Amino acid sequence: MIHTREEQLKAVDRLLTVMDELREKCPWDRKQTFESLRQNTIEEANELATAIIQKDMTEISKELGDVLLHVVFYAKMGSETGTFDIADVCNRLCDKLIFRHPHVYGDAAAKDAEQVSQLWEQVKLKEKDGNRTVLSGVSDSLPSLIKAYRIQDKVANVGFDWAQREDVWNKVKEEIAEFEDELRKDASADSAAREHQEEELGDLLFSLINAARLYKLKPDNALEKTNQKFIRRFNYIEQKATERNQSLKDMPLEEMETLWQEAKTAL
Repeated sequence: MIHTREEQLKAVDRLLTVMDELREKCPWDRKQTFESLRQNTIEEANELATAIIQKDMTEISKELGDVLLHVVFYAKMGSETGTFDIADVCNRLCDKLIFRHPHVYGDAAAKDAEQVSQLWEQVKLKEKDGNRTVLSGVSDSLPSLIKAYRIQDKVANVGFDWAQREDVWNKVKEEIAEFEDELRKDASADSAAREHQEEELGDLLFSLINAARLYKLKPDNALEKTNQKFIRRFNYIEQKATERNQSLKDMPLEEMETLWQEAKTAL
């Protein structure tokens, strides 16, 4: 059901009222701080990301509500200290969006999404004290896979990119060969050699992420979908083992492979 703007604003006002009441009357809500909610916020964001991967619209709506609760909760605590409230959060966001969209609210021109991305990076460099660097907007707290994609995307928007996307494959092949060479070395008792192996693995992953970016694929989404697919298929094997009163540890690998192929067909 899609609500009118008036109904939407009424719902937001209701949420703010409920938050006020909970903060006043509920011992658990009253006890919370920015620090105590931090981990829960991360978990809620991850649960939303999972629902998006699964394309479960009902679950997405639910998880969005959980994330929104945290936004409102932080704003409420900010108002209690007199530093900021939900109006500041909304107004600062609107000001930033207007500033970063000069092709909508100004005289700049952008005919497609790619040009908008490039313009976005140029505008962000002008923000704050003028000392902002191209990569300063990449959060240190991002998961490594997403961080690598964001790094590559940002430098590409200022022209540091492959001339032709097909050129990236030579780099991928080069990194595969270097990684294989390092793996052939016995690094069991050599910490330096082990570090070289890890470094080459990182270079290989970075090049694969770069290839994915050039072909408009999101590596984090792709990997999570594969994770979910693997879980479904392995659960199938485990379920069949249970039905047969078998332990997975005692099941021959050949039998597991047969069930794996069944799972690929069934799931």
